[in-house]
Amino acid sequence: MAPFGSSFEKSSANPLAPVAVIGSGSWATAIAKIVLETQRDITWYMRRQDAIDDFMRLGHNPSYLTSLQFDTSRISFTTDLNEAARQCQTLIFVTPSPYLKNHLKKLKTRLSDKFIVTAIKGIVPDDNLVCTEYFRQVYNVPDENLAVIGGPSHAEEVALNRLTYLTAACSDLPKAKQLAALISSGFIKTKTSQDVIGIEYASVLKNVYAIAAGICGGLKYGDNFQSVLMSNAAQEMNRFLRAVYPIERNIYDSVYLGDLLVTGYSNFSRNRVFGTMIGRGYSVKSAQIEMEMIAEGYYGTKCMKDINKRFHVNMPILDAVYNILYERISPAVEVKLLTDSFR
Repeated sequence: MAPFGSSFEKSSANPLAPVAVIGSGSWATAIAKIVLETQRDITWYMRRQDAIDDFMRLGHNPSYLTSLQFDTSRISFTTDLNEAARQCQTLIFVTPSPYLKNHLKKLKTRLSDKFIVTAIKGIVPDDNLVCTEYFRQVYNVPDENLAVIGGPSHAEEVALNRLTYLTAACSDLPKAKQLAALISSGFIKTKTSQDVIGIEYASVLKNVYAIAAGICGGLKYGDNFQSVLMSNAAQEMNRFLRAVYPIERNIYDSVYLGDLLVTGYSNFSRNRVFGTMIGRGYSVKSAQIEMEMIAEGYYGTKCMKDINKRFHVNMPILDAVYNILYERISPAVEVKLLTDSFR
């Protein structure tokens, strides 16, 4: 089989080009595949030179989505984040949120005139900021140069060319449309939005709710209850989004409800898997070690709990997950209390 992208024939005339992908995990690999559908080449930042060497030798990411072969002649790999920032107009960040600050500490290149896209479905710990807010406050990137990619999108299905719907969001709608064009293809359908902050918070919360779904699955709660849990999670998410960023939005859009459902129900969801292990009796530490992958919702739970101290939104599912993960309350006891609050 020919490597992915070996017969590229499309135009790369997008105002956002050239593009750099920042990250080396499964979603970063999927994002690289998506962008290479429309762009002749990309720059790809990875932290470790040995990972780049293995990628060049094997023609695929040595650690993630290993069945996905790339035409490496179309990829400029680098371990220098400053080089990627200097060479490219658009930087798509796809690193786990707990590590974002450490990556950016190496940065000396000014970001304020770059187009910064976050495909990170997490929050910056300690600062308790969604990623675009972090770029705005720390790196002075203006709103019109900040964007997010959201929507129900397992990297494994993108690798298989399975139909996926993504939302490109930016306060500058023409730039949102340019981003949508950048990531559109035969298997990626896109829409645009200006709800950058709402989409980011929704993507954090859906990971928390997926952990809750996993915990309930581990405790042998069935599909009947899981559907009630997801229904209440959607209502809880909507209450929080209305409180923190009160603009007109439809919570039933795929970027909100769709992402919640796919993360809460799918076996591809690392947050659900993490929650399932907790429900089966694993400690947090042992579950993290065995998974060998980041469950963003673990960090997101604490951040959202802290953030909600400012807004005082009624969030019983978030509170229950926090109590289980951080207060070491018995999952069986905490979920029983949660079930009594549902109607």
